[in-house]
Amino acid sequence: MCGGQGPLSRRHLAVLPAALLAIGLVTAVISSLGAQLVPTVARAYGVSVSTAQWSLTVALLAGSVATPAMGRLGDGPRRRQVILGCLGLSLTGGVLTAASASLVPLLAGRTLQGVGLGMVPLVIAVAREHLPAGRASSTIAALSVVTVSGVGVGYPITGLIADNLGLRAAFWFGAGISAAVLALAWLVIPARSAAPRRRFDLLGAAALSAALAALLIGLSQGEQWGWSSPPVVGLLAGSGILFALWVIRELRCPYPIVDLRLMRDRTVLTADLTVLFTGVGIYLLMSLVIRFVQTPPAAGYGFGASVVVAGLVLTPFSAGSVLGNRITPPLHGRVGAVGAITIGTVLFSAAMALLALRRDQLWQPFASMGLAGISVGITFAAVLGLIVDAVPAAETGSATSFNQVLRSIGYSIGSALSAVILDAHTGRGQSLPTDEGYTVAFTVGVGVCVLAALLSLIPVVGRRKPEAIRSRHGPVAAAGKRRNENVPGRREHEDVPGRREHEAAAGQRRRSAEPDGDA
Repeated sequence: MCGGQGPLSRRHLAVLPAALLAIGLVTAVISSLGAQLVPTVARAYGVSVSTAQWSLTVALLAGSVATPAMGRLGDGPRRRQVILGCLGLSLTGGVLTAASASLVPLLAGRTLQGVGLGMVPLVIAVAREHLPAGRASSTIAALSVVTVSGVGVGYPITGLIADNLGLRAAFWFGAGISAAVLALAWLVIPARSAAPRRRFDLLGAAALSAALAALLIGLSQGEQWGWSSPPVVGLLAGSGILFALWVIRELRCPYPIVDLRLMRDRTVLTADLTVLFTGVGIYLLMSLVIRFVQTPPAAGYGFGASVVVAGLVLTPFSAGSVLGNRITPPLHGRVGAVGAITIGTVLFSAAMALLALRRDQLWQPFASMGLAGISVGITFAAVLGLIVDAVPAAETGSATSFNQVLRSIGYSIGSALSAVILDAHTGRGQSLPTDEGYTVAFTVGVGVCVLAALLSLIPVVGRRKPEAIRSRHGPVAAAGKRRNENVPGRREHEDVPGRREHEAAAGQRRRSAEPDGDA
């Protein structure tokens, strides 16, 4: 079905959106095999919880490091091969994880699975290039929340499997999903792509990967090693230096791994900053809620919930994100993309405030997670629409992958922030934090979400509103309409000042540069 170079058949176009969403769901399954199974991994392999935590850390680290490179490779003609390769690595990692007899091969398998966390930008690029405008709009909007919505379903399912059939069964479940989706992708993902061959910035990719690795390891291990310990301070300082060197490299490189010049467009800048702070809020909320509901009532708070019930608390988040995604197009038509993002982040603030004020009944965490899901569904759909509309088609994979990296950094900061606040409110010799610690943590979450709302209001000066903002089809419809505008003789993204001059200069630099690898 993936066939040759001609136009896609009607049947192919009918099944392609479902296949792309299925690929996106693999990332949710991989994520659901992480945080909630850490205590189970510790018991199964006879290690401490802090050591078992690496089964989550290595997957997130691999995904964050691999995502920018995959996004850039996905902007070239080898997009299908990259997608199949990522799914193959996820399947191999799933089998290795399920069959592992010790912790080391399990961590190796989780690392391979983590590579699959970066596939969403690739399938977004497929949707933008191959689907008609209306289908592209709805598919990209759904892909914007497929990971967070899928986690709400994946957590209780994998938790139920692990509780009743054992840890290995949960990992075999993940491997089976990867195998099924790999077969589907082999049949459905188009073989052809109009994207030109591009050089690959190996030095930039290495610098960004090292910077991300240092940052995420420092954040994830700060509580365990001590935030003022030399390893953590060295990792965080080193990541800052590497990020600075990477920025200098990317601004000078004619074929960057991430075109940072696009950040001059305030629409892209607003979208990226909003996603970063929203990511902090998401994992701050999820980490706090899961830990709170599992706390035994003897502590003076909590509900003593099992792993399965704790996973079920995330189900309203999943359902809410789907609902938020559905209501984004009409909301977008009334208030525009920026207005939709602002409304989404304000709703997230309300979800945090609910738990900061009251959390003595189990329905309250469920209600808060549902409201948070709606807010994330609205915010992520509108943010992704802004990015896809603002950047050239040839930069879709790179721009959306960088946005996803910022999400991952936000997730790591949110998780670390929850641990720091609760640790500060845990008395000496005590194993559980005070209830006041949760009040402080949720209040900080309100502040983070309010900051995200303020960032979404950064004005767009000097150009007209993007065509997508005016489209009744939603925030990403215009991207589908313009996917064929990159042919010679057509004007592209003329609403961004200086873009044509910049691209002409970049093209001249590329022609004069010596090749050092192809994408």
